[in-house]
Amino acid sequence: MNRKPFITCAVTGGGGGAFKSPLVPVTPEEIANDVLAVAEAGAAIAHVHVREPDTKKPSRRTDLYAEVVERVRARNRSIILNLTGGMGGDLDVGAGADPFAFGPETDLVNATERLVHVQALRPDICTLDCGSYNASAGSLVYISTSDQIRQGAAHIRSLGVRPELELFDLGQVRFVLEMMDQGHFDAPTMIQFCLGVPYGAPADTVGMKAMADMVRGHDVIWSGFGVGPMQLPMVAQAVLLGGNVRVGLEDNIYLRRGVFATNVDLVGRAVTIIEAMGADVMGAEATRDLLGLPMRD
Repeated sequence: MNRKPFITCAVTGGGGGAFKSPLVPVTPEEIANDVLAVAEAGAAIAHVHVREPDTKKPSRRTDLYAEVVERVRARNRSIILNLTGGMGGDLDVGAGADPFAFGPETDLVNATERLVHVQALRPDICTLDCGSYNASAGSLVYISTSDQIRQGAAHIRSLGVRPELELFDLGQVRFVLEMMDQGHFDAPTMIQFCLGVPYGAPADTVGMKAMADMVRGHDVIWSGFGVGPMQLPMVAQAVLLGGNVRVGLEDNIYLRRGVFATNVDLVGRAVTIIEAMGADVMGAEATRDLLGLPMRD
């Protein structure tokens, strides 16, 4: 059991939550305000996507990320900012006779283009998705090839940014362990187990334990989360297995059935679960020390 876990809050995400709940932040001001609020509620890390303010659609625009960062840093220098590096991996394979007739959901760019905003802003952390997977029951595939992962890892290291490795299934854990052995990541390696995402590892005890068992004995600091109704149960499961936790509206928009949550609600519920288990939530400054992240100007 982890007696001092830290909490990551994924405040908006790149999925459809903003079209389903009015409480998902959309504009840079709304996103920044939620980051500041979850910091007060107990989150040490904020995982940040941005959206087009007029359409709510997910975006890769550097100016939107810059506004979020500037607004947060004007009021809080301690909260750890984790900007996504995962946008730009969607391939909507042609469903008819021509698989190369890519559909409207395609947004596919190379490994370094996915990190343009990271290069410009140099956040504390950025994510690196470490494998491809079927992202829907239809023809949508998330693409992150072995070469793209290596290229992304090298580019992130060159920027002096800490990668958080997003792992969606057991084969991706295996690949990351090989990369660790080859020296691609500085120790301790920061890992996030992403459970319940179509169609990866399930958000249940078996799925999280299998992934945790694979990294046990390696120099890693890991977190885990479940999507949808399994988000809060996976808080307890991660702590029991020795990990850290992630909550937030990227992964779950409900506090309970039929009741929309805010990010502060979800962080507050995570704090309650952790403390009820006899553990203490680690604050942002202590988490910086744990991860070796100095304050940035």
